[in-house]
Amino acid sequence: MKNIVILISGGGSNMAAIVRAARARDWARRCGARVAAVLSNRADAGGLAFAREQGIATAVIDHKTFPTREAFDDALAAQVDAHQPALVVLAGFMRILTPGFVARYAGRLVNIHPSLLPAFPGLHTHRRAIEAGCRFAGASVHMVTAELDHGPILDQAVVPVLPDDTEQVLAARVLTQEHLLYPRAIEAWLQKGH
Repeated sequence: MKNIVILISGGGSNMAAIVRAARARDWARRCGARVAAVLSNRADAGGLAFAREQGIATAVIDHKTFPTREAFDDALAAQVDAHQPALVVLAGFMRILTPGFVARYAGRLVNIHPSLLPAFPGLHTHRRAIEAGCRFAGASVHMVTAELDHGPILDQAVVPVLPDDTEQVLAARVLTQEHLLYPRAIEAWLQKGH
């Protein structure tokens, strides 16, 4: 069985969408895969309760208790490795990972970003898209590399930017698509026999 480990920092809506899709589309039978664990850097991450309710292993690795990024990433990697992951999924994990961590999971570390990469890497993507006068926005699932939001793109979803959109309204429209996009991209990755 291919184990998927999901990293979250907050409510975990993308993680929940992945867990629901894995069950609804029977990834265990169709792809030989399952969500094995949900890990967070925050004890108050709302998504942990959802994962526990689904019978998924959870753990908290509080980044504030470590003296350096490297020390945190080493502890996080030890928790990830305990589940022997075929794929590590960043789903609203709000930490920039060290090059060593990224290299450790090269080719099996994915992220979702709320823009049509390569446009608008980093933060405040929706505001930047509106300010730039974009007619379309969206989300991208990509392989993680040492350069922030620049890895190979696996899949994208496009939404229109409407004339009266605010940052919050556009974010909500994009998030709806993220919940469809991320499971689809993960399933496609799994089916390629990784």
